[in-house]
Amino acid sequence: MLIPLTIASVTDARRHKIYNWTTYPGILAGCAAQTWEHGWPGFEDSVVGFFTCGLIMLLCFVLFNMGGGDVKLIAMMGAGLGLQDGVEAMLWTFTLAFIVGLAMIIFQIGLPTFVGKLWEYGGYVIRAGGKVPVRDEDREPLQRWLFLAPAALAAVIIVRGRLFQ
Repeated sequence: MLIPLTIASVTDARRHKIYNWTTYPGILAGCAAQTWEHGWPGFEDSVVGFFTCGLIMLLCFVLFNMGGGDVKLIAMMGAGLGLQDGVEAMLWTFTLAFIVGLAMIIFQIGLPTFVGKLWEYGGYVIRAGGKVPVRDEDREPLQRWLFLAPAALAAVIIVRGRLFQ
């Protein structure tokens, strides 16, 4: 699991791609490892983890413009970790990616500008009573690539190492 995640992290950071030649063998290896370690119940847990994480990410792909490689990467984590650890790792991945993405935006535009824009759009939302479209010039810092694979690698290390528990 760590080898395909490490490879995906490098290709994601360098080329903005998570390749099938990384995820597909990782999915099979994850299922095989779970089966080897836990027998038939491990295989079932692996398949359920694969489909659960994969379907959640497929929904994210459709609704939030997520990349297809990200879907397969998180499904691979579900296959390798099983349902419970796979979902936990997926949530850690989202959390870590959010923190890093937020830090990147703040670093890029500065904390005072970030807080000002947040305050400005908060006021718009309150006055409008709902969602307000973001202006193109304000959307530009949000267009940076978010590398999900390194966050996924860190998440698996957190979950398997049982950090923060």
